[in-house]
Amino acid sequence: MNNLHNAEKLAKEMISIGKLAGRETVCVLTNMDEPLGYSVGNSLEVKEAIKALKGDIAKDVKEVVLELGSYMLKLAGIEKNLEKAKKMLEQNLKNGKAYDKFMQLVKAQGGDVNYLSDLENFEESQYIEPVYSEKSGYIYSIDAKEIGKLACNLGAGRVKKEDKIDMSVGIVLNKKVGDYVTKDEELAYLHINNPEQLDSTKDIIKKIVKIRKEKQEPMKTIIKIVK
Repeated sequence: MNNLHNAEKLAKEMISIGKLAGRETVCVLTNMDEPLGYSVGNSLEVKEAIKALKGDIAKDVKEVVLELGSYMLKLAGIEKNLEKAKKMLEQNLKNGKAYDKFMQLVKAQGGDVNYLSDLENFEESQYIEPVYSEKSGYIYSIDAKEIGKLACNLGAGRVKKEDKIDMSVGIVLNKKVGDYVTKDEELAYLHINNPEQLDSTKDIIKKIVKIRKEKQEPMKTIIKIVK
């Protein structure tokens, strides 16, 4: 949903469906004005997720994971207190149980767990190029939709139905909204297989990641809980 009103309307409809099915339902409205985490692209996002399960998790991703997970534990009748539930989840990120459980799931479905134990097994793009900031200041906007469209054009998604998805390409951001960046500091890293896309993609990234002198507060990740 591209606005809060429509998001709340959809949430209430989902809750109504849950009630009809005899299931308590809770909807968590999250901010998607900037990408969640840092990576955009198939293999890049999987690698970030694996790192997160090992405890190396971006602040905004962690906030969403703990919020969703705590309500799951509550709705399942495991822990009624949400703060206690969050502590349980956080502990399992720290002690390796979250990662071990994912290993079990992948193995049970016939997946190659070697990719989880060694991220070097993932195929990388031919070109990994930094995008440097042209000025100093605070990041005040990173349009998630535009970043997604850009990654799609690199081959991370399909523009046409018959297009083949390139698992190795995408964008890894180096900054989030509210972060300070200096001139010539890395804004992002591009993972590209077509060298003809490098220069134009760098220019687009510089337009998408907007910078200004005034201090900008980080974005609120959890907008609202609808029950």
